[in-house]
Amino acid sequence: MLEEVRQLASVAVAEIEAVQDDKALEALRVHHLGRKSRLRQIARQIGHLPAAQRPALGEATGRAQQAIQQALDDKALALRQLAEAAPALDVTLPGRRPLLGYAHPLSQLTDELISIFQGMGFDVADGPEAEDEYHNFDALNTPADHPARDLHDTFYLEGGGLMRTHTSTVQIRVMEQTPPPVRIISLGRCYRKETVDATHHFAFHQIEGLYVDRGVSFADLKGTIEAMGRQLMGAETQVRFRPHFFPFTEPSVEYDFTCICKRQRANCSICKGTGWIEIAGAGMVDPAVFTAVGYDPNEYTGFAFGMGLERIAMIRHGIDDVRRFLENDLRFIRQF
Repeated sequence: MLEEVRQLASVAVAEIEAVQDDKALEALRVHHLGRKSRLRQIARQIGHLPAAQRPALGEATGRAQQAIQQALDDKALALRQLAEAAPALDVTLPGRRPLLGYAHPLSQLTDELISIFQGMGFDVADGPEAEDEYHNFDALNTPADHPARDLHDTFYLEGGGLMRTHTSTVQIRVMEQTPPPVRIISLGRCYRKETVDATHHFAFHQIEGLYVDRGVSFADLKGTIEAMGRQLMGAETQVRFRPHFFPFTEPSVEYDFTCICKRQRANCSICKGTGWIEIAGAGMVDPAVFTAVGYDPNEYTGFAFGMGLERIAMIRHGIDDVRRFLENDLRFIRQF
């Protein structure tokens, strides 16, 4: 039993010297000197031993307890000195500022366009991204044999339906539910089977505008596009209209803005020295579209226009790769 007492003291001192915090030190005190400790159990057995054995065991037990207590005191002092030497927390110092978020450039452009068109009296409308063929094609005067309806160009869904290829679907849904006059814009994500590269992506954002009323003319369309261009790209921006074809408008045009280089750089990487930037398409709503939604084409006229948000953002900020918008790189977003 004497050897056990010496072994208990040796183990206890070694464990105490290795401890690194006050909580662990207190746990060792309870384990080695507490009422249920093995050393206390031995001490309680001394009175039951023969008289000749009691003095030696009592002395050994006392020395073991003293050694353990001394080790506990020395370690407590060392931990206290270590804590006092550590840098103190200055509660008067200002706190760390939280990491601030940044608005995505497409979100900023969306908000700006909404503000511009609301200033012209347009309302904002929304619609589903998962659509049916009627609202995406048929009601927009796009025949069944049109290339846009091919499996190579459109994402079709199992069980029917498709992912909308443009936000013009919202115009159809609004006209189905709202009698004229209608003056709306719709913004959102669209999907097409594109090979992803620096200028193309299978997911992109569009804004579409629609104005229907009695007496709406092509002059109204031109005025709206010109006002939008000047507010978006600068007061000196000019607009050029070129004849084009779209199945849902007649007549149809594509429109260009003067380049941000102001026609001063022959080697401009944006306009290639032409001085003009191709923006998007527009036109007067085709009578067949009015018929599909129950409007009388003999009583009402209207115009529609659209453009891709990524293209505008790339032009305004000099971004050379459309994929950057979807990379979730905070270094990119912080620039705006």
